[in-house]
Amino acid sequence: MEKDAKTLKEELFMKKKNAYEVMTDEDKAAMEEYAKEYMWFLDNAKTEREAVKTGIEMLTKAGYAEYHLGDKIEKGGKYYLNNRGKALYAFRIGSENLENGIRISASHIDSPRIDLKPNPLYEDGGIGYFKTHYYGGIKKYQWLAMPLALHGVVVKKGGETVDICIGDKDTDPVFYISDLLPHLAKDQMARNLREAIPGEKLNIIIGSTPYDDSADGGVKLHMMQILNEKYGIVEKDFLSAELSIVPAFNAREIGFDRSLIGAYGHDDRVCSHPALRALLDTEGSVHTVLAILADKEEVGSGGNTGMQSGIFLDLIDEMSKNLGANFNVVKNNSKCLSADVNAAFDPNFPEVHDSKNACTINGGVVLTKYTGSGGKGGTNDASAEFVGFVADIFDEEEVLWQTGELGKVDQGGGGTVAIYISSKNIDVVDLGVPVLSMHAPYECISKADLYMTYKSFCAFNKH
Repeated sequence: MEKDAKTLKEELFMKKKNAYEVMTDEDKAAMEEYAKEYMWFLDNAKTEREAVKTGIEMLTKAGYAEYHLGDKIEKGGKYYLNNRGKALYAFRIGSENLENGIRISASHIDSPRIDLKPNPLYEDGGIGYFKTHYYGGIKKYQWLAMPLALHGVVVKKGGETVDICIGDKDTDPVFYISDLLPHLAKDQMARNLREAIPGEKLNIIIGSTPYDDSADGGVKLHMMQILNEKYGIVEKDFLSAELSIVPAFNAREIGFDRSLIGAYGHDDRVCSHPALRALLDTEGSVHTVLAILADKEEVGSGGNTGMQSGIFLDLIDEMSKNLGANFNVVKNNSKCLSADVNAAFDPNFPEVHDSKNACTINGGVVLTKYTGSGGKGGTNDASAEFVGFVADIFDEEEVLWQTGELGKVDQGGGGTVAIYISSKNIDVVDLGVPVLSMHAPYECISKADLYMTYKSFCAFNKH
């Protein structure tokens, strides 16, 4: 007997679901609690160094011990490796044979921002400024005429490190990049957005009063005097500093229903926190589990704190040696979620999306088979077998998931750390949260998608 069309459609066609259709009241309550912790993490981790410190606080409370290359590793052990204060590797050794592979979640904790140049301090027109060099893919105009904070470290002569964080507290001053008033912006507004604000004009206003009655260079001197009194630094110390400008506002709920979260740095702390939290919450797993919070993804994953660093393989090699496993077999059998965000379908800009293949807000965690640009340039392109393996886990654990691409084929694109991990003979697929206004100083995500991402890491770690 032939089935009617309605029955056949239900059996054969996919139906895209909204998270609020499938979540129970218990799920929603857990989602709200998780969102609070995540927002706390965001507010305390606006740079990669701060994310490492905050991550170590979480790990230490959960009984994880600091590990250095060459230390002994034992079954059942819980460890973290702090890579130069800018990347974090947290791992728990499971009860099963290490040659069955490691469950790896690899995210990044750097976000687009504005860095200070090595010789930043100057004065012009009676105003004190910092010269800057932006980091990662930003729309420069978005950073003008808004409150900004200064975060980072200065290494003084003799090696003493000074932490600086100014602008986040209500009692702190903030910093500022000026913009042209509309009345005088005729030429500026005639340029395209890429050229309207040159990078060399992203100069940070830091003050305007001269030191005593000094005329020439008095403002610069006063700014340096304030920094010297508070932090004991001199101008030469800027040469050995890492100082960044980030938005001076904290995470907030968005909407009458408070269903969304607005914040700086969702990309990619919206994946790094769930990956770390899931490591702590799946201690019953027999697998060895590794959560990576890497640096430098926004600028190509280079350097000794990015995912192209050899320390990733060094760590797996150390595990293998200590536990009597074959290093190559461990790699071959390991499985990885490359945890990074995707572009949520934006109804304000539908022309850049393929609506049939775009991820949506409240559609759940996004499983992205391939990234890259144009003809999949720079992609990992996960195998069908591995995508199926991960999808089956999510279905079994009732994790709402969807697929997505980063815009139309010829529109643009982007990359993740997946390609650097898969090149080491490890199965990898990209997974993360849909984001509105990605790379803006204030990005937007859904609490439901955040929660499903956390659930997805827990499910992956257990299976």
